[in-house]
Amino acid sequence: MRDAIIAKLEQQQLKSEIVHFSIGDTVSVHINIVEGNKERVQIFTGTIIGRAGKGLSETITVHRVAYGEGMERVIPIHSPRIVNIEVKKHGRVRRAKLNYIRGKTGKKAKVRAYIGPKKSREKVQCEAVQVTKEASIESVSNES
Repeated sequence: MRDAIIAKLEQQQLKSEIVHFSIGDTVSVHINIVEGNKERVQIFTGTIIGRAGKGLSETITVHRVAYGEGMERVIPIHSPRIVNIEVKKHGRVRRAKLNYIRGKTGKKAKVRAYIGPKKSREKVQCEAVQVTKEASIESVSNES
């Protein structure tokens, strides 16, 4: 009974409009910072190197290098302080945790970009032929 009540309360607190992101993606996290009686939004941009937890306690670890120093921040996804999570680019990795990036600089710390599914060479050639046929048909119809 107690677990059901807690689960119901957690369900109300969950954010519904979370963007899909995964490990290796470069994200900008907009965090609401309170300083005295003023509030401002701070943007923390970096690579997601880990994801942990589930439900209301789900967190991501964002890593970035600034001024030659690596820094990380563990960010609760469903926190009311998180204004927005914006995906800058998708990364292609084969690990669940990218802890090896810590302490690396330059190309060693680079995550390959995910471009999308590759088209087969035949399909690309067929599309090119189709486009040229359409262009020639349009030019003939424009001339007459």
